[in-house]
This record gives sequence, C-alpha cells and structure tokens, in this order.
Amino acid sequence: MVAGIAGLTLLLGACGGGAKADSGKDAAEGYDPAAKVTITWWTGQPSEQEKVAEDLAAEYMKAHPNVTIKTSSGAATTDDLLTKLSAGFTGDSYPDISYAYGSWAGELATSGKTQDLAKYVADASFGWEEIPAAARATATYEGKVIGVPALVDNLALIYNKKIFDDAKVAYPTDQWSWDDFRSAAKKLTDPAQNLYGTAYSVSGGEDTTWHLWPMLWQRGGKILDGNKPAFNSDAGVASLELLRAMAVDDKSMYLDQTDEQYAKLFNDGRIGMMLSGPWALLEIKEANLDYGVADLPGYNGDHQTVSGPDLWVLFNHSDANRAGASRDFVKWLTSKDVDPKWNLAVGNLPLRASEQGTPEYADYIKQYPGGQKFFDNLKNAKQARPTVAGYEEMSRNVGDAVSKVLQGAAKPKEALDEAAKKSAGAVG
Repeated sequence: MVAGIAGLTLLLGACGGGAKADSGKDAAEGYDPAAKVTITWWTGQPSEQEKVAEDLAAEYMKAHPNVTIKTSSGAATTDDLLTKLSAGFTGDSYPDISYAYGSWAGELATSGKTQDLAKYVADASFGWEEIPAAARATATYEGKVIGVPALVDNLALIYNKKIFDDAKVAYPTDQWSWDDFRSAAKKLTDPAQNLYGTAYSVSGGEDTTWHLWPMLWQRGGKILDGNKPAFNSDAGVASLELLRAMAVDDKSMYLDQTDEQYAKLFNDGRIGMMLSGPWALLEIKEANLDYGVADLPGYNGDHQTVSGPDLWVLFNHSDANRAGASRDFVKWLTSKDVDPKWNLAVGNLPLRASEQGTPEYADYIKQYPGGQKFFDNLKNAKQARPTVAGYEEMSRNVGDAVSKVLQGAAKPKEALDEAAKKSAGAVG
C-alpha cells in the first residue's frame, strides 16, 4: 500500500524516540470550549469527497464560531499520508486530525505524537460501543485509543450474475465453502473468451495480504502469537495452498500485478467473482452490472471476514484547546446524526448500527443494493488486524510470499516461513 515501508517504520520510530515521555496528563486537560482556536484536518480524500468534508467543516464552524478548521486532503493521495505525517513529526508540522489506514495504527501510535482518547470515548455520550468491535480494536494500541474509526468495511464475495447464468452455474450462497468457490471458479473460466472465474492481487501490498487473513482465521490460525509471527502455521499454509491450486493448477484466477486492474476487469465482464468490499459498489453501479453479494466462502461453517477500518487519528500539540476542539469535532463528525452526511454520502457503510433508520441509509441501499449485505456481513468481522508497530513491514513480507506462490515461484510453507523469519524483528 505504501512504498518504502521499512524506511517509514524507522522514521516513525525515530520520531517516537524524540517524543516527550507520557506524563499521564490528558492532552485536553484544561480545555476551554469557548476559547478561540484553529485546528487542521487532513482528510486524505480525493476531490469529490474532499468537498463533502469541507462542507461539513463549514457546518461545524457555523455552530462553533470560535473554532476555525483548516481542511485539506493533506497529501496527493491517501497512500502518501503516512510519508507526509512522518515528515511532519520531524518538522513539527503535523495536523490535529488526520485520516489514516487502519494498518498504520501501530506505526502512528508509537510516534509519541498521538492523543490518548480512552477516557474520552468511554463516556456514554460518545456511543463508542455502537461502532463495530473490529474497528474499535484497530483504533486501540496497548490500551490507548489513538483515534476514532472513520469508516468500516469488510470483504465479501461479489459475483456477476450474467457470467454465472451463461455458464449455467448456481449463484454463490452464504453457506459456500472454499471448495465450492474453487469449483465455481473453474467452471466460469474460459480461456478462449479471456474470462476468469476469480482474481487476486499479486502486487505484494496490503490488498494481497489481507485477503489471506480471513482464510487463516477460519481455519483457527493467528497472525501473531503475542509478538511472534504465527501466520506460517498449518492453517496459513493450507489457506495459501488453496489459492495456489486455483492460480497455478486450475488457472482460474486472474493475477493482478496492481491493486486496481481486477476490479476493472470484473466491471468489464471478464471476471465472474471477486473478493472485495463496499467501496467497489460505486464503479459496479456505474458499469450497470447485474450483481450479487454473498458472505465469504467458509471453512467448516466459519465465514469470518476481515474489516479494514480506517481512522481519524488525533494528535497532541501540547495545547489543551486544540486537543479538546479536535475531539469535539470528531465526536460530532462520527455521531449518528452527522456520519450519514459523510460516509453514506460518499458511498461507504454507516459507522454506527443506529444509522439504519435514517433517510440517508434508505437512499444508500436504493443506490447500492449490495450495501445491506456488506452491512450485515460486519457480524462476521470477529477479529482485527493487529495494531502493532511493524505491521506494515510484516504485511509486505507476507504479500511478497503470497505473490511468489500464486505465480508459481515458491511453495506455500517455504514462502510463509521466510516471511515469518523476516518479520520476527519488525513486529512489537
């Protein structure tokens, strides 16, 4: 997902080393809600979503005339934000609030620059428990809460009904096993028409890695055992072997050297099934496809999925009013009344279950019929990717291993053992 992972890890670690020791004092202690204050918000969004964010900031400022919110995307792309933040830590030019991928949480938590919101979100008025557990876990590092989930999502099975109909194959169900998935992919594949049953990213980034995690969990495996890599267990090897068989033996899997091509091919009617999330529904809608969504295939009836919650991370500038204002704004932004104006407006799932009764949710389901299925699938997101320093480096090692195996350049056990060995000193 982000280039130069090892370098970024070292840079963030160096920033953490130079940070002030935690005095135990709350960053917002002494906050005066009436004080005139300016805070910066890096939204990490492209232009269309950035406009929605700016409108929401304006709405908040109208109700709180003493607060000025300087809003910008923060970087050229969301992927660039981690680099920009690490540079900002060094030059003391980081924002009060920034969007961050959940996989960055461990790195940011160890920077020494984040607020601890644990007591703040524990107040009943925040409604912390209304946010899915996997998202809350992602925002938490060693008992400290470094931010608030910005969105929730998950992986499910999206399928093209026409391709299934043409091949006379029954549609996927929520009860499908991975063997069912493999069998259908073989039947849907037609080399003469350049048609594949399914697809997988072999870019080596997080998109490659996190598709393996649900299969690992379903078989009872772990990503880490304490701080020790454990993904190279029998459960991990068996999961990767199934993917290898589909890619190498069956040749029913399109191997995408990027993270983007397979979705385009799905929308062009060249791929029958893809394991993806609610973010894919916007382009599917534009392609006018007749599609369906089912739970991920399972193992022994376990259909766990993985959630990729992203965060609004709040940073400490040793200014109680900036800390307090940024908290109040994010609490407002993620509330059940305002979140529909953000997440549902830009095609994401609602952050809170209480939003299901809103007009915005009804409109969302009308526009994206698969959205309800993804929302219901949140119940299958029972575990979270570990919020640890070094996750990004470990993810890259696992992604490289998966990529090699799916392209026939390595065997599952050897590749995962090597990834575990490389990652042993990274996570902690």
